[in-house]
Amino acid sequence: MVRRMNLETALGKLDPTRGFAEKQGNFVRSAWDRLHRVPGGTRLFSKLVGRAAPYTGTIDAHVVALGENYAKVVMRDKPAVRNHIRCVHAIALANLAELTGNVAVAYTLPDDGRFIVAGMRLEYLKKARGTLTAESRPGIPVSSEKKEYEVVVEIRDASGELCTRAVLETLVGPKRR
Repeated sequence: MVRRMNLETALGKLDPTRGFAEKQGNFVRSAWDRLHRVPGGTRLFSKLVGRAAPYTGTIDAHVVALGENYAKVVMRDKPAVRNHIRCVHAIALANLAELTGNVAVAYTLPDDGRFIVAGMRLEYLKKARGTLTAESRPGIPVSSEKKEYEVVVEIRDASGELCTRAVLETLVGPKRR
């Protein structure tokens, strides 16, 4: 029998308002590990992240793969993310890049680690149209030692062409006691 889990059930088990608190440990890793194997679980995880970080949820992206030092996120091209010249808006691309880099970093960090993006550089290499796939391999050590990392995210269109390259300047450190 296939067990279906809805957003409210998942939220009951993994409260996103407590997700980044010391008590809960690594919210992103816990949520992904519980949800990604069940039918619709990756979509449910993506909605959960969007609820925990509401602005991130506005692009309706789908985390399709997540593991230690890796994330792959897909965003459909739709009117809500387009600009006046009918391509994906630069800020939607920045939002996709930040989401992708952040879930990769968050999954990798130990339970006592936290992070924040302190800056971002983006190169818009070509107009982004169609379904976009963002990937990041941040290379963050499994440590909460205070350090700054450059997290690279590449966004490609459906033909595999690189549209946007982003570098997130990410500060990692231990959670406050």
